Amino acid sequence: MKCDNPGNEKAAERLEVVYRRIEELKLDPGNPRLHSARGIGQIARSIRTFGMVSPILIDRTDRVVAGHGRVLACQQLGRTEVPTIPLEHLTDAQAKAYLIADNRLAENSEWDERLLAEQLKQLSELNLDFALDATGFEVAEIDLRIEELSTASERDEARADAVPDPLTNKTVTRPGDMWILNDHRRAMW
Repeated sequence: MKCDNPGNEKAAERLEVVYRRIEELKLDPGNPRLHSARGIGQIARSIRTFGMVSPILIDRTDRVVAGHGRVLACQQLGRTEVPTIPLEHLTDAQAKAYLIADNRLAENSEWDERLLAEQLKQLSELNLDFALDATGFEVAEIDLRIEELSTASERDEARADAVPDPLTNKTVTRPGDMWILNDHRRAMW
C-alpha cells in the first residue's frame, strides 16, 4: 500500500479488525455529516439484512473517524459491540481530513442508471429472503427505475423498427456509391 506520507507506509500496510464495545467508542461532535432518523433506519435495515460488513474506523483515542451512522444503527438494533479498524498511523489532522474525505469521495461517484435498474430488476425477480429496500432504495424508487428500464427498451425497439421518413432523413447512399462488405461488393446505380 502506498501512502502520500512516507512515515505512515509501514503502519498502513496491515489493518486489523478489533471488536469493541459500542460504549467505548466516542462519536465525533465535529462530524459535519448528519444522519437523519430515516437514514439511520436504512443503515439498520441493511445491517440486519447483510450483517455488519463494514468496520468502524477509529483513531488512537477511540473517536469514530468513519462509521458514525453505522454506530447509531447498531445502537438502534441493540448491538453492544462492533468491528473496528484502529487507524493509529494517522495524525489527528489526517484523521479529521479522512473523516471528510470518506464522505465526500462517495458523493463524487455516479450511478450507471441502466445497470442499476437492470440489477434491481434481476433482484426483484428472485425469491429473496429479504426486502429489496435493504439496498437503500425505497420500493417506489425501485419500481420507477425498473419501469424506466422497460420504457427505454421499448423506445429502443420502436426506433429500430421505425421506417425512416425519406423527406426528413439525410441520404446515406447516392447513385455511384460502392459498398464493400467483406468479399462482397455492391454498386448503387
